[in-house]
Amino acid sequence: MLNPADAAFLDRLAASCPPGLLRPAEPRDLEEPRGRFQGRAAAVAMPRDVAEVAALIRACAAARVGVVPLGGGTGLVGGQVKPDGPVPLVLSLARMRRVRAVLPDEEAVVVEAGATLAELQAAAEAAGLVFPLSLAAQGSCTIGGNLATNAGGTQVLRYGNARDLCLGIEAVLADGSVLHGLKTLRKDNTGYDLRQLLIGSEGTLGIITAASLRLFPRPAHVATAWLALPDPEAALALFGRMRAALGTDLSAFELIQRTGLDFLGRFMPDCRAPLDRGPWFVLAEVAAGRHADPRGGLESVLAEALEAGLITDGVLAESLAQAAAIWRVREAIPEAGRLRGAIASHDVSLPRSRIAQFLRAAGRRIAGIRQGLVINCFGHLGDGNLHYNLFPPDGDSPAAHRDIRDALSEAVHDLVHEMDGSISAEHGIGRLRRADLRRYGDPAKLAAMRAIKAALDPAGILNPGAVL
Repeated sequence: MLNPADAAFLDRLAASCPPGLLRPAEPRDLEEPRGRFQGRAAAVAMPRDVAEVAALIRACAAARVGVVPLGGGTGLVGGQVKPDGPVPLVLSLARMRRVRAVLPDEEAVVVEAGATLAELQAAAEAAGLVFPLSLAAQGSCTIGGNLATNAGGTQVLRYGNARDLCLGIEAVLADGSVLHGLKTLRKDNTGYDLRQLLIGSEGTLGIITAASLRLFPRPAHVATAWLALPDPEAALALFGRMRAALGTDLSAFELIQRTGLDFLGRFMPDCRAPLDRGPWFVLAEVAAGRHADPRGGLESVLAEALEAGLITDGVLAESLAQAAAIWRVREAIPEAGRLRGAIASHDVSLPRSRIAQFLRAAGRRIAGIRQGLVINCFGHLGDGNLHYNLFPPDGDSPAAHRDIRDALSEAVHDLVHEMDGSISAEHGIGRLRRADLRRYGDPAKLAAMRAIKAALDPAGILNPGAVL
C-alpha cells in the first residue's frame, strides 16, 4: 500500500508521461536469482528512448524518489532489487534494445542498454565480427547490466572485462542531464574518463542507456581441449606452459573441480563431460587467425604436459559441435549448483601464484567451522577469478546450516584479503556485499567513492542502498 505522497507522485508522473510508460510491478521485476532479496516498487517505468529516461529521472530528482535500474535481472548480489526503505520507481530498459549501428570499418557497434548480450553477439556475427564477452546468462543479461557491473566471463584472458570492450557511453545522470559519449575513438584524452567511472558503478552514478563497443575479427581456427589434472598446482603449471608456448592465442583457461561434474550427473544428466576421471579439470581454448592453425601448437604443449605428469588424460574437440558440448558442461555448472542449493557462494579473485595455496588453506578453514561441507570450486583460472561455493552434506538442506553462513563467508573473504585478493571479482557489490566492502575496502578509496556519489547524486536517488 503506497503512502499518499508516493501515490500522488505516481499520479503526477502518469499524467505527464506518454501512455504505457508506467505499469504495475510484476513478481519478475522484484526477484533476483538466488532468492536472497525480495524487492519493492511503486511502479515500473519502461521508457523507449533516452529522452524519456531523462524526463523520468528529472521527475524523480524533484520528488526525491529513488530509482532502481533493471536490466535482465541476472545479477547475483542484489543490485537490481531494493528490499527496504522508501519505495522506489523501478526503471526497466527492456524497450531500449536497438542495435543503433554496426560499423565494420571501425570494428565497433552502438547498442542500447536493454539489448541482451546474445542479441549483440548475433548482430556482430551478421557483420562477420565477434563481440567476445561470454556469460552463461547471455540470453537474458543485458548490455546495460553488463557494463554497470563490469561483467567478466570466460574470455577475459584474451579480451578483458566489459570495461575493456567499451569505447563510449550514453547515460542519464542524477539531475536528468544526458551524457553524450558514444564516439568510437580508441584515443580520446580530453579530461576525466566518465565512461570508466560509470562502468562498474551498478547504477549508482548514472543510468546507462547505450554504449559503443569494440568488435573483433572472428578467429578462423579454434581448438578446444578438456583435460584431467591431479591438482590445482598442475593446472597453474600447465597454464604457464601454455601461455609461454601459445601467447595471446590462449583465449580461455577454466578450472573445474570434480564436484561440479557430480552435481551435473545428479541434476542435469544429459550434460556430460567428455571424460570425468580425476579430481580437477581444465577447459582450455586456443584461437588464431586464418594464417595460423593453433591445433598443432596445442597438441605439442599438451604432449609435453602429459609426459611431465601435469595432465593425466585429455580430449580435443574434433568439431564445432563437440566444442560447444564441452562449453555446455562448463556453463551448466552454476545452474547445477543452484539446483543442489548452496549455503554460501563467493566470487573472488587472487594472484594466480597464490590460488593453490588459497584452495588448501580455505578447505582447512571451512572444515574448522563445520565438518562434512561440500566444496565446489570452478572459475576463470587464467585471470585469477574463482567461484568458491559451499554446500551442505548430502541429505541436508542449506537451511540446516544457515547459522554458519556468515562465518563461512567471513573465513573465505578473510583469507582472500590476507592473500591480496578481491572479495568481488566479477559480480559486483550490490546489496549483498556492502558489509564486505566496508570490512575489506581501502579507507581512502571508500572516502573517494562517497565523495563522488555525493557530487554526482547529491539527493541519493540512483539505486539507493546499492554499493555504498
